[in-house]
Parts: sequence; structure tokens; C-alpha cells
Amino acid sequence: MDILFYIVMIFIGFILFIQIYTRLQGVLKRGKPVPQLGGKIGKALAQNQRTLLYFYTPTCSACKVMTPIIDRLQKEFSNILKINLANDLEIGKQFGVMGTPSLVLVEDHKIRSFVVGARNETAIRKLLEN
Repeated sequence: MDILFYIVMIFIGFILFIQIYTRLQGVLKRGKPVPQLGGKIGKALAQNQRTLLYFYTPTCSACKVMTPIIDRLQKEFSNILKINLANDLEIGKQFGVMGTPSLVLVEDHKIRSFVVGARNETAIRKLLEN
């Protein structure tokens, strides 16, 4: 019985460690320069406008909930770009995306905010308007 307890505690500890590590990585990315990119993303970032990059995958269950929110916000804000990591994995690697959904707010060629995990519409609006 003691062995089962230790196995469960190790498993719970591992899950907590992954959660803390992922959030810490997002905090450490703030203020770092954005990699040079081409295409639509590169053009948007080159204009020095505040841009929100939404990294998602079609198979992610949290992304399936969050993508309609992003689609609604794209109609209101022109500075939101969706990046499907199933097609553009290299862009995700350049930004250091470790999980989906991820929101990366870029301003003046620097990462201002890096958020991993699903967020509601109010939190995303706050991120865009601050």
C-alpha cells in the first residue's frame, strides 16, 4: 500500500512540475526579441504594431473551445493571427511554443506576453487592450 501511495505522489508531483515549468517558460520569454519571419506573420510584425499570435492545433481539445473565441475577436481586432502548428511547426519552434493553445503578444519586435493554455474571451480582450 505504501508503494502505491508513493507512485501516486510521484505522478502528481510530475504533473505539477510540468505545469509550473510551462508557466515559468512563458514568463522567461517576456522581453525577448522576436525571430525574423517571412510571409503574413513577418509583415504584421515588421509594421511594429501590437500583434497577438494564436498558436493552435486542430486536434487539441482546448483549442477547439478557444478557436471560435479567437475567430470572433479577429472580426473586431485586425492584429490577431492564427498559426496552425500542424502546418507551421517551424514557426512554433522559433517562438518556443511548448503547448497549445498559446497566445504570444508581440510589440516593438519583442514578446510582451506569452500565455499557455485556454483563456476566456474577457482575458484575451484584456491582453489585447492593455
